Amino acid sequence: MRTTPRLSLLALLLALIGYSLPVLAETEDPLFASIRKAGQVKVALASAPPYMVVSPTGEATGSSVDLQNMVLKGMGMPALAPVLTQWDAMIPGLQAYQFDYIGAGLNITEARCKILVFSTPYYAAQTGLYVSPGNPKHLTGLAQIAHSSDIKVATLPGLDSYQGYALKQGVKPEQITIAPDIQAGAAIVTSGRADAFFIGQFTISDPQQKGLEVVVDEQSPVYGSAIAFRKEDVHFRDAFNEQLNSLIRSGAIQNLYEKYRIPNGDTLAKLLGKFTKASDLVSKL
Repeated sequence: MRTTPRLSLLALLLALIGYSLPVLAETEDPLFASIRKAGQVKVALASAPPYMVVSPTGEATGSSVDLQNMVLKGMGMPALAPVLTQWDAMIPGLQAYQFDYIGAGLNITEARCKILVFSTPYYAAQTGLYVSPGNPKHLTGLAQIAHSSDIKVATLPGLDSYQGYALKQGVKPEQITIAPDIQAGAAIVTSGRADAFFIGQFTISDPQQKGLEVVVDEQSPVYGSAIAFRKEDVHFRDAFNEQLNSLIRSGAIQNLYEKYRIPNGDTLAKLLGKFTKASDLVSKL
């Protein structure tokens, strides 16, 4: 007689467990479910060697690509499938579900935080002016350039990024040439069509080899770059962050910089150590 209640309780527990499994499956985060169904993680990348390189055959390599694949592996996800995307098409493409997240490393800005959620920053820097060797125009920063209408500069598109920051500093629209990517921005300077290409101070890892040198705009804010997700994918972002934070603490970034012969790995790691979440580096660019 005493075994009956125990058996009934056991049967009830088994029934509850059996019921909970389909409920959990039905309530799984939509992005996780979509990736598992597709068998791939579609990620928007840009051409920014040696951080990101997408070959003509569609293979992605680089320090940032390796870092993301390490994160995805820790999450039990497949390696990323790159979608080479122009910078100004990334946010519209994400919102149109053309890919699962933006892995190119967008600047964390106040405007973007209204429509996106960001991972922990994995890159931080001040603005760098990439100029001809010897800095013939003696440039120091965008505020100075704003007072010299004869100075021409190049940058990537985006009123909520570098382009917008320059305009806020007083640089006139006619002084600015928009480059579609980093390589084009560097070429605009080396060809003499602009006096400086401005972007993050570590963006071009070997400026001397490209006929450039970098001048850090000491008046510019420290900004961060991170992986960007749709607002509804915050749970996926949180799982991504759990793996990313562990890798940052373990020194993975320094190791990847060494692997790809990128300088400033230690400097970047120390700078990142001051910030633990995207909101620490929200810029009003």
